[in-house]
Amino acid sequence: QVQVVESGGGLVQAGGSLRLSCAVSGSIFSINVMGWYRQAPEKRRELVATITRGGNTNYLDSVNGRFTISRANGENTVDLQMNSLKPEDTAVYYCSAAGVTYYRAGNYYRDDYWGQGTQVTVSS
Repeated sequence: QVQVVESGGGLVQAGGSLRLSCAVSGSIFSINVMGWYRQAPEKRRELVATITRGGNTNYLDSVNGRFTISRANGENTVDLQMNSLKPEDTAVYYCSAAGVTYYRAGNYYRDDYWGQGTQVTVSS
């Protein structure tokens, strides 16, 4: 069974920093893209940052230069370092694991997974 577990959310003042971490566990063979999305109240979920298995990154324009996504080689983990946080960054942040190839009962499967979400609140 594949599980996605996030940690690191919390409350911080504007200008502060937080680091989110996500670990995907199970009989994982590979994960194509890992990333972070966020959803603020009454808004649609939006992509914050993604990183491919090869290390290519993509960022939401409003966080580019403030947030850094990283993924350790050979590890099914992804971190999001968030600096210079703004009140508009307040949201529930979700870890995403896309193209997860895993092994179960003699076969390989491929699917996408989400974490349960972690709250980030930035006070002004």
